Amino acid sequence: MSRINKNVVLALLTLTSSAFLLFQLYYYKHYLSAKNAAGLSKSKGSRIGFDSIQWRAVKKFIMLTSSQNVPVFLIDPLILELINKNFEQVKNTSYGSTSECKFFCVPRDFTTFALQYHLRKNEEGWFRIAENMGFQCIKIESKDPRLDGIDSLSGTEIPLHYICRLATHAIHLVVFHDRSGNYLWHGHLRLKEHIDRKFVPFRKLRFGRYPGAFDRPELQQVTVDGLEVLIPKDPMHFVEEMPHSRFIECRYKEARAFFQQYLDDNTVEAMAFRKSAKELLQLAAKTLNKLGVPFWLSSGTCLGWYRQCNIIPYSKDVDLGIFIQDYKSDIILAFQDAGLPLKHKFGKVEDSLELSFQGKDDVKLDIFFFYEETDHMWNGGTQAKTGKKFKYLFPKFTLCWTEFVDMKVHVPCETLEYIEANYGTQT
Repeated sequence: MSRINKNVVLALLTLTSSAFLLFQLYYYKHYLSAKNAAGLSKSKGSRIGFDSIQWRAVKKFIMLTSSQNVPVFLIDPLILELINKNFEQVKNTSYGSTSECKFFCVPRDFTTFALQYHLRKNEEGWFRIAENMGFQCIKIESKDPRLDGIDSLSGTEIPLHYICRLATHAIHLVVFHDRSGNYLWHGHLRLKEHIDRKFVPFRKLRFGRYPGAFDRPELQQVTVDGLEVLIPKDPMHFVEEMPHSRFIECRYKEARAFFQQYLDDNTVEAMAFRKSAKELLQLAAKTLNKLGVPFWLSSGTCLGWYRQCNIIPYSKDVDLGIFIQDYKSDIILAFQDAGLPLKHKFGKVEDSLELSFQGKDDVKLDIFFFYEETDHMWNGGTQAKTGKKFKYLFPKFTLCWTEFVDMKVHVPCETLEYIEANYGTQT
């Protein structure tokens, strides 16, 4: 009887243990694993950890540029936006203290950095080291557009872009060049015949589809995902510049041809006018920028830029355009405070507004306000003596940056169409 009892007890214990084990397995499968998965999803989202190829590529690139004293700075818009949203956290993070990869581990094909051309060093050396670290690199060069009008220098090539690939991730290094208007310029990324079109998905690059111009950013060093990097001190200002950064050059070759056919006016009077007009344009730009009012070169000033890359000496005024939606009620007072008294005011804000201010040396500043319709734009004109009103129609246009008399200013991107609408086809 005792033997039977022992067997029964043993069987019961075995059954109980098995049932408890099955319960543990069931609980782990349906509760703990689901909870852990939710926790991981919450903490990582679509991000990858420190073992991601993105983070490793960025880390190697920063190690490379630091060892060669090449001062690159981060301009990747996706990462700069994330940094801006979490700026207090980034600012208070010390080197090596990060436990989670939140920025450089975001899935993407490229990470974009920038380098100012005059600060580049030992290109061949760091190219060789990059290859030893596992990178495959290509360099994109092109002719310096600023030298197009000089025969002896017009073929000079300058570096515009570097792309270094590590496995499935690539670093895009944009080369910024200093321009005389105290801003930074980068060139168009044009692939030459010998470059493999499948090297990286070039169409996904955020820089290089066209030349671009940016304000010179003040930089600061921060720690991002355990890596020390330089970024613009105002990240969002740089990001917001990107969609409006397209740059077009003055037509240097055509300007030189123009002056071969029509001699340039280099009289004392012409040179004095150009000097006064340049100073007036600089003062107007400073005043409008302070107000936050975008403007562009219009009428004769735009024609001078397009045709001869300079101020037309017999034009006797400076012409600017402003979209009427950018008008501000204190614009007249702002110009008067800058030393430019109002000479004429024609029209109204809702119809054909035009302002004229008196500069020094009898040089006048004319501001034309543009109104947008469904399929065209227009600005009004008023004859000073008779008061007769005119309406000038323009095809719709967008704005591009350019350089004019050592300044970064806007012109209509569709410049020829704009000028022909103003002056006809024989300009």
